Amino acid sequence: MTATAAQLEHRLQTRLQPTTLQVIDESADHAGHMGDNGQGFGSHFRVRIAAPLFTGKTRVAKHRLVYDALQDFLDQGVHALAIELI
Repeated sequence: MTATAAQLEHRLQTRLQPTTLQVIDESADHAGHMGDNGQGFGSHFRVRIAAPLFTGKTRVAKHRLVYDALQDFLDQGVHALAIELI
């Protein structure tokens, strides 16, 4: 299964209930790079996120919450996930 930005966004909305969320598929920008799946989508994503759940947590703990929410996508072929906490 190749992941889509909409699938990742839905998962993050459901699990983390963010106040701000943007999921960008940057896979086409990484064509030919390690982890490229040859499809031009579904391998490299950028997540910009803010959530009340992050309050009082360290940067590492916030990132862990995002990774945990998306772990099955990572297991299924998402190669890179850039997280911007906003």
